[in-house]
Amino acid sequence: MLDVEVFSLIAGYWLFTREILLLAGLAVLITGLDDLVVDGLYIGRRIWRHITIYRRYRPATVDALATGTPEGGMAIFIPAWNEASVIGSMLRNTLRRWTYANYRIFVGVYPNDPDTTAVVAAMADPRVELVVVDRPGRTTKAHCLNNLWRAMEHHEHAFGRRFKAIVLHDAEDVVHSRELVVFDYLIPHRAMVQLPVAPIPDPRSRWIAGHYLDEFAESHTKEMVVREAIGAAMPSAGVACAFDRTMLGWIADDLGGAPFDPDSLTEDYELGHRIAARGGTAALVRIRSSIGNGHVRTREHFPATLEDALRQKTRWMLGIALHGWDRIGWQGGFAARYMLLRDRKALLNALIIVLAYMAALAFTGALIIRATLPAAAGLPPIVEPGSGLAMLLGATSLLLVWRLSMRVIFTARQHGWIEGVRALPRAFIANIINFLATLRAVRQYLIVLRTKAKPVWDKTEHQFPQSVPAE
Repeated sequence: MLDVEVFSLIAGYWLFTREILLLAGLAVLITGLDDLVVDGLYIGRRIWRHITIYRRYRPATVDALATGTPEGGMAIFIPAWNEASVIGSMLRNTLRRWTYANYRIFVGVYPNDPDTTAVVAAMADPRVELVVVDRPGRTTKAHCLNNLWRAMEHHEHAFGRRFKAIVLHDAEDVVHSRELVVFDYLIPHRAMVQLPVAPIPDPRSRWIAGHYLDEFAESHTKEMVVREAIGAAMPSAGVACAFDRTMLGWIADDLGGAPFDPDSLTEDYELGHRIAARGGTAALVRIRSSIGNGHVRTREHFPATLEDALRQKTRWMLGIALHGWDRIGWQGGFAARYMLLRDRKALLNALIIVLAYMAALAFTGALIIRATLPAAAGLPPIVEPGSGLAMLLGATSLLLVWRLSMRVIFTARQHGWIEGVRALPRAFIANIINFLATLRAVRQYLIVLRTKAKPVWDKTEHQFPQSVPAE
C-alpha cells in the first residue's frame, strides 16, 4: 500500500512538473521572441548603416560639431535633496571640465536641508545659482525641477536673455567635457537629445551595482537606438539629457506653467512621451570624443546595496509600468504602443523569470527522484524526446543562450571582457532584484490606490568617485 501511495505522489509530481514546464516554456518563448525582434532591428540597422552610410562617411567625432560662438546658452538643472556629501565635488568637477562657455547651473535645495544649502552656497561661483525650493523636502523630483524652471524664467526676464536648452543632471554625475557642444549642435534640430549613461564599476559591489553595467550597456546602446529608429517616443534618462527651450515652454503651458508634473515619480520618462505627442523629435547620440577613446557620455555610481537597488528599481517600476500606464495610456502609433508594451512587460517579466526558475527546480527534482527512488523507475521521462514540449524547451534554451550572449557582448563592449564575463552570473542577480522590486512596486501601487497618497521623492544615497574617471 505504501508503494502505491508513493507512486501516486510521484506521478502527481510528474504531472505538475510537465505542466509548469509547459507554462514557463510558453511564457519564456513569447518574451524571448519579443526581445529577439529588438535585437534583429538593431543588428539590421547596423548592417544597413555600414553598407550605405559608413562606406561613404567616417563616423563623426565631437570635433566635427564645432558651433562657433555659443548663442542662447544652456540652463543646467540639478535637483538636490540631502546631497551634501556629493554636490560640492560634482559642481567643482563640472565647472572645471566643461569647455562650453555659455551656461548657468541652477541647483535646487530645500529649506530643511541646511547642509546641502551650505555646500552649494560656498561655491561662490557666478555660474552657479542656488534655488531654495518653495516647500520643505522631501517633495518629488519634478516639484524641485519646476522650482528650477521658475528660477530660470526669472533669470531670463532679469537679464533679457532666453536660454537655448535645458539640461538635466543629478548631484552625483560625472559629466563629459564636450557634452554641451553636442547639445548646442543638435538643438533645436532635435527637441530632445539624450547622451548615453554609463555606470561606474564599483569594486565594492561587483554584483549589485555591477548589474546596472549590464542593463545600461544594452539599454543605451541597443534599446534606445531601436526606439529612435522605428519612430517611437524616446524616454529621457533624467540625466545627460537636453531639451529645446521652446518645446519645454509649450509643455509648461500645457501643464499650467511648469513642464514637470509634480505628481509623477518618473517625470523624465513621461516628458519624452509628451515631447513625442507634440510632434518633437528625439535622438540618442553616441558620438566619439577626440579626448580618449570613449563616447561623450555621463558616468555615475549606481546603488551598491540590495536595499538601495530595490528602492530605486521600485520607483522606476512604479512610475513607468504602473503609474505610467494610468497616466500615459496607449498613445501614439504602432511603434509607440509596441514600446509602451515592452516598458510595461517588465511587470510580467519578473513573474515569468520566477516561474522559469520554479520549473527548472521542479525538473531537477524529478531527475533526482527518478535516479534515487525505485518507485519512479517505471514512469516515462518528464520530457519525451521529439515531443512538443521537448521542441518548446529546445527553442527557449536557444533563446536563453542568445539573450545571455547579447548581455555579455554589450557589457564587454562598454566595460571590457572581465565585466562581460561577470554579466553571466549577474543576470541571475538582476532577475532576483527585478522580481523583488516588482513585488514592492505592486504593493506600493495598491497602497496609493487605497489611500490616494501623493508620491514623494524616494531617492537613494549617492556617491561621487574619489578619483574621477578619465574620459
